Amino acid sequence: MVADLRIVMAQHDMRVGDVVGNADKVLAAAADARDRLAADVVVFPELSLTGYPPEDWLYRDDFIFSVGEALARVRDGVRGITVVVGFPHREGGKLYNSAAAFQDGSVLGIYHKHHLANRSVFDDKRYFESGAAPLVFPVKGHQLAVTICEDLWHPGPARWAADEGAELIININASPYHEGKFEERRAVILARQREARLPMVYVNLVGGQDEVVYDGASCAFAADGTLCVRGACFEDDLYPVDCVVEDGRLSMLAGDVAPLPEPDQLLYAGVVRGLRDYVRKNGFPGVLLGMSGGIDSALAAAVAADALGPEQVHAVMMPSRYTSDDSLADAEDCARRLGIRYSSISIDEPFQAFLDTLAPAFAGREPDVTEENLQSRARGAVLMALSNKFGELVLATGNKSEYAVGYATLYGDMCGGFAPLKDVYKTAVVRLCELRNRDGEVIPQRIIDKPPSAELRPDQQDSDSLPPYATLDAILQHYVDLDRSVAQIVADGHDEEVVRRVVGLLHRNEYKRRQSAPGVKITRKAFGRERRFPITSGYRSW
Repeated sequence: MVADLRIVMAQHDMRVGDVVGNADKVLAAAADARDRLAADVVVFPELSLTGYPPEDWLYRDDFIFSVGEALARVRDGVRGITVVVGFPHREGGKLYNSAAAFQDGSVLGIYHKHHLANRSVFDDKRYFESGAAPLVFPVKGHQLAVTICEDLWHPGPARWAADEGAELIININASPYHEGKFEERRAVILARQREARLPMVYVNLVGGQDEVVYDGASCAFAADGTLCVRGACFEDDLYPVDCVVEDGRLSMLAGDVAPLPEPDQLLYAGVVRGLRDYVRKNGFPGVLLGMSGGIDSALAAAVAADALGPEQVHAVMMPSRYTSDDSLADAEDCARRLGIRYSSISIDEPFQAFLDTLAPAFAGREPDVTEENLQSRARGAVLMALSNKFGELVLATGNKSEYAVGYATLYGDMCGGFAPLKDVYKTAVVRLCELRNRDGEVIPQRIIDKPPSAELRPDQQDSDSLPPYATLDAILQHYVDLDRSVAQIVADGHDEEVVRRVVGLLHRNEYKRRQSAPGVKITRKAFGRERRFPITSGYRSW
């Protein structure tokens, strides 16, 4: 069936601050959608000209002026197709999160976002004023409406557009990924469809930006809620949505629906995309990481190899007197299977030098965690020296469980410029290793099976200091991700003493997390900009 109207969803990665480059990308994609896909309309994500989130760049007049120049280029640079693009718009002394529709050099209208997100990683109310009017514009005799991201999560804007005669609603987004996100989006889309009784096209950003990663998964739903088109997760592309006139109304045709990967595949893909974009957008030639023979560094190395290519990953084993022969063998074996560069630099001499230097100050005191941490900090110094000399980005390899309870050494194994597993619980680390091995064992099974150990003293195991990870992660998921109270978690069957101990460790180690490297957000509530607790606080929830 020949479409009466073809809308193309431009699911692209728009780099924050690169206003000229983003405008170039819009012009090229619009021409491609018109010439190759015969599109009538091409739609780009929220704040596509600035990337999302531009944060305090929005306070600078020179930045806003550059956006105006880029907007004029887009307006004047495309003919034969209607373009919907997101940008910050200053009007009457106020700044709005806006979208404009352009057609053959003319402005069909400008829409200001009604509902400003001010939760999770969003700070819209810090920068923008709220809009109050719908935008409905004509294309080929049909009336289309635009809304922006958070507008979809509230009653009102979709219905107001329908009341103004809209036949289809376009919603442009910068919606970050977390586990279960597509079903959340689907639920709100269906809620707005019940309200407006119209087809909806949902265009989402893709790519990593500092701590967040956008999954794309742009989609289009018919008026009855049928999913007609879905773009691939974490991939840049153009996705056409075809509509025909039936019974005097626009009706959406079934198109290509990319399969939604299983949850752990999405989680892994999100971490890979987040790391890749952080490294490439910041201009690093590659990464290096400490390779311990343990499961966290093995997974971090696999993620890095998949994100950047094995040739851009350097793994460094830094053995001490407590490093087992098995760990030495496992680290080298894993690096060989991944095809990454591997080297070994002993830290025993600098560790001994620290002990000798501090012996007078420590006289009369028994060795404790202080000496353990000296080893970790010696490793951090080695990695940073290599980074300074060769320019590679150091990856911290700790996981969310460790960061939560402070089972990590500040200026030691927490040392690094990016932490790809920072939002991955230890139990998920194990699952992701097993997932990565489905196509061939690149992470030796012995690494997955061995009891976790920091190997900073003889016969050390994580279980000496922490509850079993299955128990620890369950408590953390309830308290951190779901904001449940200690009493509620205990009522679910967890031991009260263990819960109080875990929650106490969590809050006492806020100061460490505040100094940690950024990492990819993939759960409902990540440490960092999403979860903001004071370091100094008199409140005790445990």
